[in-house]
Amino acid sequence: MAEAAGATPRAGHRASLRLRITVAAVLAVALTLGVFTLVFALVQRAVLDDVPRSSATADADRVVSAIEAGTSPVTAAAGDTDDGAVLVVDRTGALLAAGGDDDLLEHLTDGSVGGPASLDSTTRIDGDRYVVETERAVRPDADASDDSGSSGSGSSGRGGSATGSGDDSAGDADSDDETDADADDAASTPADPAATVTVVAVRSLEEARAASSASLVTLGVAIPVALLVLGVTTWLVVGRALRPVEAMRREVDAVTAAQLDRRVADPGGSDEVARLARTLNVMLARLESSAAAQRRFVGDASHELKTPLATIRQHAEVALLHPESIDGVALAGTVMTEEARLTALVQGLLVLARADEGALGVTRRPVDLDDLVVAETARLRSTAPALTIDATGVGPARVEGDEGLLGQVVRNLLANASRHAATRVSVGLVERQGRAVLTVDDDGAGVPEAERERVFDRFVRLDEARARDSGGSGLGLAIVREIARVHGGAVTVDSSPLGGARFVVDLPSGLL
Repeated sequence: MAEAAGATPRAGHRASLRLRITVAAVLAVALTLGVFTLVFALVQRAVLDDVPRSSATADADRVVSAIEAGTSPVTAAAGDTDDGAVLVVDRTGALLAAGGDDDLLEHLTDGSVGGPASLDSTTRIDGDRYVVETERAVRPDADASDDSGSSGSGSSGRGGSATGSGDDSAGDADSDDETDADADDAASTPADPAATVTVVAVRSLEEARAASSASLVTLGVAIPVALLVLGVTTWLVVGRALRPVEAMRREVDAVTAAQLDRRVADPGGSDEVARLARTLNVMLARLESSAAAQRRFVGDASHELKTPLATIRQHAEVALLHPESIDGVALAGTVMTEEARLTALVQGLLVLARADEGALGVTRRPVDLDDLVVAETARLRSTAPALTIDATGVGPARVEGDEGLLGQVVRNLLANASRHAATRVSVGLVERQGRAVLTVDDDGAGVPEAERERVFDRFVRLDEARARDSGGSGLGLAIVREIARVHGGAVTVDSSPLGGARFVVDLPSGLL
């Protein structure tokens, strides 16, 4: 029942994630399309409104050019335009000529809009909007009639003068002078206002506005449909994309401590879902390996702790049942030996447990590693007088680290070498290229190449080291590796020139 209750929020969370993605996609596209529609409507209206305005300007230019070329206003304004009209008026506002759409001309000439002179650049006529262009033209026929009248009187004057004068040459000279003066006066005198007319061209904006409205209506229908299609598509695609993730979640949710061998299905490929499946499988493999190592560690630790406790109990029972058969000094010695073994084992377990938790405290300060090696080799000479301890290869080396932990590294390596050596242990220490390298050699049986990595595992002891009197617990080398690791170094094992094993600890010298 609790599981069922817990499944509902997870399903709701999945639905909300799917819904949030869909809503976000639809809102983003809707915002983009809304901005696009607004810009499109403004640009389209400007472009479409420019077409009738250009047409009205072209109509006015055409009529003005025709009038100034000598065509009569009636002829120049003639023509049938379905959505426009052209009117020619004089300076008093009187209509001289008109052409174009009959209904429009009727409205323009019946006084309902105030006449052509009252039209604005954009005006409304009978509910429809129109664009208006106005230009002025000069009628050359009015100038010509005025010039002809002047010429007639001039001819009469010249005739009278010729009849009354006997000097023809003088008369001709005077006539030429007057003609030149008249020409100059005509060039400098403005045209007669009576010869100026106004051309008014009117074009309808309704066709442009209808096209713009049709485009907006089309977009108004298409955009919601597109958003609906986008929402449905996003909903289905996201649901399909999350389906394998949900299957992985169910599979991982079913993994328990007793079923760490389960794995999620790998869909293959190189996309995010496939990489997630592979990552989950790698994580499950690490968890399985860690759990197996933990079980082995607990089992081995229990065995190692049980053995000295059983020895102490056995000797105590013998002392209680047969006090005359056991010496108190011997009993105390046995208890002390087993207590030391227990203490070393517990200390080793604590160091490894703190290392596993990343809580192996390292108090860093400059440490003369050569002093630690010399001190530990001197201690080994006193505890193993049968062995030859060679420390002539120890040179000065300083590292930055924890003196106590580094001393334990040297101590564990020398203890391991003394247990396996036949007659000789050799120690070397050099500092080169920013590294401090410690080597410990023995002339024992060595470590087989296939065991050189496994020997650093916890509670691992090779066959010849499994005797109880060897004193090894199988934790010493594991502790050495963990301490070297937290100091930024490494430990390896190889063949020794003495014939046995060589353990090499490589640490960074100076500041870490």
